[in-house]
Amino acid sequence: MNLRDLVNPSVLTQPVYEPGKPIEDVARELGLDPATVLKLASNENPLGASPVGLAAARAALAQLPLYPDGGAVRLRAKLAAKHGLAAEQFVIGNGSNEIIELLGHVFLRPRDEVVMGAPAFIVYKLVTLLFGAKAVEVALREHTHDLAAMAAAVTERTKLVFLPSPNNPTGTVNGAAEIMAWARALPEHVVLVLDEAYAEYLDDDATPDVTALIAEGRRVVGLRTFSKIYGLAALRVGYGYTTPEVAALLQRVRQPFNVNAVGLAAAAAAVDDEAWVMRCREENRRGLAQLQTGLEAAGYAVVRSAANFVLARVGDGAATFAALQRRGVIVRPVGPYGLPEWVRITVGDAAQNERVLAALAAVRAETGGRAK
Repeated sequence: MNLRDLVNPSVLTQPVYEPGKPIEDVARELGLDPATVLKLASNENPLGASPVGLAAARAALAQLPLYPDGGAVRLRAKLAAKHGLAAEQFVIGNGSNEIIELLGHVFLRPRDEVVMGAPAFIVYKLVTLLFGAKAVEVALREHTHDLAAMAAAVTERTKLVFLPSPNNPTGTVNGAAEIMAWARALPEHVVLVLDEAYAEYLDDDATPDVTALIAEGRRVVGLRTFSKIYGLAALRVGYGYTTPEVAALLQRVRQPFNVNAVGLAAAAAAVDDEAWVMRCREENRRGLAQLQTGLEAAGYAVVRSAANFVLARVGDGAATFAALQRRGVIVRPVGPYGLPEWVRITVGDAAQNERVLAALAAVRAETGGRAK
């Protein structure tokens, strides 16, 4: 019997997510010194990890022989205090990506529909397809989610609606008041997922009040991560917060010990590190302005971002990515998002931003205006 005959058919057609290569792999393939390679592809924090989170992670290494806290009790208690909710309203995941998959386990069956923007974080579509549901993609308007069109795309088969703000890969946001009104108008058979992976880069009044929607009894799930502004990407810790009923369902399908003890300790400590969040937010604003201004001065079209990355139109995204990589600068080509002429560039520190701008200028000069 052929192995394919044993496989769930949806697996055979499932798209594969291709993450960016690590610095060491790029350096080895291109004959570069890893110490000289600059990675601005994955929206990581150029300032590093929250110092208090890092200290807690180091202390947790002494407990490596023991299994982690399967209920993430301390972290959920800290998050409950932060958001003004009960601990049982939080689900901790191996990154917020895992919470997206848990939502699929709980809510999606074949022929169900999931409404999402296009382009938006590709994992929404991957999880939808994995469970045999239909991804209903609604084109962005001026690189921003078209909330009216998304509402119009909802049918009786719609189970989930995903809205990231800021959006990845465009970095754009919808207004907080606009999102709140739109969320309140969605039908009750829909579960709204507000992905706030980059929300800490916004002022508090620029983010929708997910806790208010939860208090109103609406079927809404907020997603957050410690991978971005907290700088704990290697530890893979994220969380969802929602009504107690929805959280209990997500807990039913969560694997035991799904988050490691070092990650739990670091995240629980980092929750209180407001000084770090404020510092990173301010540094990102300066870097974002530097990078956007430099790109526009060089003649590149830029999508004005509210996150920690910039989407720039460079002509041939894949060729520019390859040319920059040969110079030891890694950015993210976004052809898989339907944007073959663009690259996404993470905001670095001042020197890193200048380096990527100089590398782009060198690529343009070498190729007579376009990458080859």
